[in-house]
Amino acid sequence: MDKTHRIIYVMGVSGSGKSTIGKRLANTLSLPFFDGDDFHPEANISKMSEGLALDDQDRRPWLESLNLLAKEHARTGAVIVCSALKKSYRDQLEKGISPEPVWIYLSGSFEVISARLRQRKGHFMPPALLRSQFETLEIPEGAIEIQVSMTPEQILKTILEKLGK
Repeated sequence: MDKTHRIIYVMGVSGSGKSTIGKRLANTLSLPFFDGDDFHPEANISKMSEGLALDDQDRRPWLESLNLLAKEHARTGAVIVCSALKKSYRDQLEKGISPEPVWIYLSGSFEVISARLRQRKGHFMPPALLRSQFETLEIPEGAIEIQVSMTPEQILKTILEKLGK
């Protein structure tokens, strides 16, 4: 089956460019786009806005809702952006989805991403929580890994090449 008509998860720490790249990818592939941030319960957003990291219990209902969303679009495909920092989170996100989702990991150093976050305005995730995200991050195996130091155009071109487009 064509990799571009599957669930495509774009993952990485806050500030890695998930939403920017995910929207462009979805538009290019004519797939629906969903930003995982839009599915956080209000309690999670409040907690993060106060500078407190989410724990696994906070994330469970959020991951379940994203998994249900993916199941609804498994036959036709969709691009879903979500931090998906731990393997256990990714396991939850792909549970019961066939064909297997494609994972795109936007990778970058703490310094590069921290500088990007300091420039970002109007997002509930404070830059101070970035360190905890890097500490939580378990590098995914088998994902398409893309360095965020490239331009969005270069990142999109590289993803499309790796997807066979």
